[in-house]
Amino acid sequence: MFTNGVFDILHLGHVSYLARARSFGDVLVVGLNSDKSVRRLKGAGRPLQKQRDRAEILLALRTVDYVVIFSEDTPQKLIEQIQPNVLVKGADYQVSEIVGAEFVRSHGGEVRRVRLTPGRSTSEIIKRLK
Repeated sequence: MFTNGVFDILHLGHVSYLARARSFGDVLVVGLNSDKSVRRLKGAGRPLQKQRDRAEILLALRTVDYVVIFSEDTPQKLIEQIQPNVLVKGADYQVSEIVGAEFVRSHGGEVRRVRLTPGRSTSEIIKRLK
């Protein structure tokens, strides 16, 4: 299985999401946005933690088997290299919006959407801290 994200401030929403993603198979690979890609996507103030720290934190979770850092704005190239049989993304995305979905399906894989934990997001935590 494969999923991706920034995972800047690890919180209950992330942990629940990753546990659900892991439940779809035996090995979970997480594509982690590099610091440079996070800045391009989220702005100059992000990420709050360096990519190496974010990767180490994710690897400490028993649900995560591998972390691969990617520098592009999307994980399309990484998905094509890994060729996962299951691609997991949050249910806030429609399947048609999920990067790599078409590729995974074209190789007989499936796309799974996971319901997010309400009220749990890095953006919300940052707002409260300010």
